[in-house]
Amino acid sequence: MDNYRHSITKEEIEGLPLADFNGEIVIIDSPGRKLNNAVRYLSGQKIIGFDTETKPNFVPGERRNHVALLQLSGRDRVYLFRTCSMGLDEKVASLLSDENILKVGAAVKDDINGLCRLRNFIPGAFVDLQSMVKQYGITDLSVKKMAAIVLGVKVSKAQRLTNWEAGELTEAQAKYAAIDAWVCREIYMRLGKNDNSNH
Repeated sequence: MDNYRHSITKEEIEGLPLADFNGEIVIIDSPGRKLNNAVRYLSGQKIIGFDTETKPNFVPGERRNHVALLQLSGRDRVYLFRTCSMGLDEKVASLLSDENILKVGAAVKDDINGLCRLRNFIPGAFVDLQSMVKQYGITDLSVKKMAAIVLGVKVSKAQRLTNWEAGELTEAQAKYAAIDAWVCREIYMRLGKNDNSNH
């Protein structure tokens, strides 16, 4: 098992190259052919990167908004499901229940709870990177820091507090959301490869 640093400073992260996803990003805001294609592609993956986005609340005590976006990433393609306009589709929910497809994210419990508010489903085969990296001695558990330590890249968080329920997602939002899910998959793959290097 490779040894990783326990933690990394903000200054060190600033010096790293920006994480960039060069694959295809597909935004889905209604059921239909696009959604069916997405489910077909994702069903063929063994490991999927997983994340959600929620419109932030700036008023203390205000009720938390519903999940606005679900991001699922394969190796070369990320699908962004706009749950704010279409809810959680039944076919997508059954992907999330599928025990044969690993879904990898960070702090997945909150994301799953948010999605269950849209449609009740039984989550299957979820991996939480925050638990996984502890076995490697990593104590910095944000996606930004895990990506910096494991992959040597800087994940930009500039879009995090933008309006995820806007009529249309900006290109910057789509890219940010895609990278967040994709980088979780990449961290998992890198850790797994290092685990198997002695076999």
